[in-house]
Amino acid sequence: MPAPRSAPLRRLNEPEPAATPRLNVGFVLSWRFTLCAFANFLDVLRLAADEGDRSRPIHCSWKVIAPNMQPIPSSSGVEIQPQETFGDPTRFDYIVVVGGLLDEADRNADQIDAFLRQASAAGVPLVGLCTGTFILFRAGLMKGRRGCVSWFHHKEFLDQFDGLTPVSDQIFVIDRDRLTSAGGASTAHLAAFLVERHVGRAQATKSLHIMMIPEAEKGETPQPGLTLNLRSSDPLVSRALLLMQQCLDMPLSIEQIAKQLNVGKRRLERHFRDALNCSPFAAFLEMRLALVHHLLETSDKPIAEIAAETGFCDSSHLSRMFRRRYDVSPQEFRRTRLPLAA
Repeated sequence: MPAPRSAPLRRLNEPEPAATPRLNVGFVLSWRFTLCAFANFLDVLRLAADEGDRSRPIHCSWKVIAPNMQPIPSSSGVEIQPQETFGDPTRFDYIVVVGGLLDEADRNADQIDAFLRQASAAGVPLVGLCTGTFILFRAGLMKGRRGCVSWFHHKEFLDQFDGLTPVSDQIFVIDRDRLTSAGGASTAHLAAFLVERHVGRAQATKSLHIMMIPEAEKGETPQPGLTLNLRSSDPLVSRALLLMQQCLDMPLSIEQIAKQLNVGKRRLERHFRDALNCSPFAAFLEMRLALVHHLLETSDKPIAEIAAETGFCDSSHLSRMFRRRYDVSPQEFRRTRLPLAA
């Protein structure tokens, strides 16, 4: 990843004057930003910056910057007061943009996009937290680069950026001078990565331990997404399950899943047998049928619509598979709300 012009990447433990922070970050908060993503990233910097919990910005420093000095509301309603206006982006080693709610217009969008383009042109690495990845794509700053998006927002990303495929099966992605994370606790791990790179491993570990996070996770760590009743400690199986979850309406073949995970089909099948005692195909079918059950129980959608949403050819195909698994048709289950077989 190329270094920012204002502060080259330094070797771990390289001496530096104590008065100069080794890591200087500017935060750009979108309208109705995600407070958790911001706070987790910031607290890793804060705890690494000083001894204990004293919070002095010695080794790390940070500012919340914005187009103007108006308070910026988070998605929870808590407001943050900017400390400075945008100005020269090269005074920071990284610009970190924190995304927010996708269904609300960002009243500062044009100014944020322009500033991020200015920072990129000046060689300042950009970081996207949570839906901040959407903002980097929106600003045209992710061309030819991989971007991390939460499994929860995978479909929204595909809807907004036709023809682009985000990374939704790991917690953060580093692609040269773009660093993106899925949000939530994963932002702490991305911040720890930067602290280790610029300040030292001891400071990164200390921050995470004080935050009750046992250890730093690598970017390739699978996102802890919703995979219904299927759980596995095998990272390859977990990533495959997440990938399956993201294409329930248009199921990939097992060969396509293996290809996306950069493994052979036989290796993937072996991992599934060892971890779940079933084939990838059987796990995928179980996941889709469990979603059918959920939709039958919680919605009034027609069977044909549910079949389309869960990747079955038609309602007849869905009914055959559902009856084979649960000994009852979708129509009968919906009428009686019978408990399903385990």
